[in-house]
Amino acid sequence: MKISKLQKKMGQFTLQIEELYLESGKVHGLIGTNGCGKTTLSKLIQGILVPDGGRIDYEGLTPRDITMTTQRPYLLHDTVYQNLIYPLKIRGIRPDEAKMDAWLERCGLLQKKNQYARSLSSGEQQKLSFIRALVFDPAFVIVDETLSNLDPDSTELFEQLMREQQTKNKMTWLLISHQLVHVRKICDQVHFMEQGNVLVSGTPEEILLHPSHPSIRRYLADTEVSYRENEKNSEI
Repeated sequence: MKISKLQKKMGQFTLQIEELYLESGKVHGLIGTNGCGKTTLSKLIQGILVPDGGRIDYEGLTPRDITMTTQRPYLLHDTVYQNLIYPLKIRGIRPDEAKMDAWLERCGLLQKKNQYARSLSSGEQQKLSFIRALVFDPAFVIVDETLSNLDPDSTELFEQLMREQQTKNKMTWLLISHQLVHVRKICDQVHFMEQGNVLVSGTPEEILLHPSHPSIRRYLADTEVSYRENEKNSEI
């Protein structure tokens, strides 16, 4: 996916990306402070927002090929199973119940298959949202802070699922996250945003371990302080 001269003004905020290339089949990390435009960019990619200018070259992808999962997922007023198969239904794909059960089993939700989805815990809802985004084998997946505030086992599960999908299907991922440990572990490329712009792109080592730009160094320092404060508060 090639993005060039992309513009979107929303109130006092302006997103303006001169150039961004999201190579297909790779896991891309998108990082930056709150309010820098990460979610706005993801909504432009999905077509939820219409750009004021510029171009997104989808390189053959259609809206049916793109999906997204968020930190606070929207679930239908229905069962866990009906939520899971919803992406298949709207695409006219007949669900294979055995395969759907395997997805649920993998996330520890099989016994809750017929339970009202919104009665799940927040962590279980995130798991359901994540596998729901994968059941139709999408080509492009946006993960917007889904790894935030998860227990270590759930985080490891999500990372394993992403690796397995890359082995099987080579999807393109856009991982929006403040969890830099996970970004470093699973991303092939990292893109740093500041004030509506993509400032620098590079490998995880270049961006997170050997940052050359002072804005990135400040961001990493602030993120480390925030991480340590959260760790301290969790012990109280």
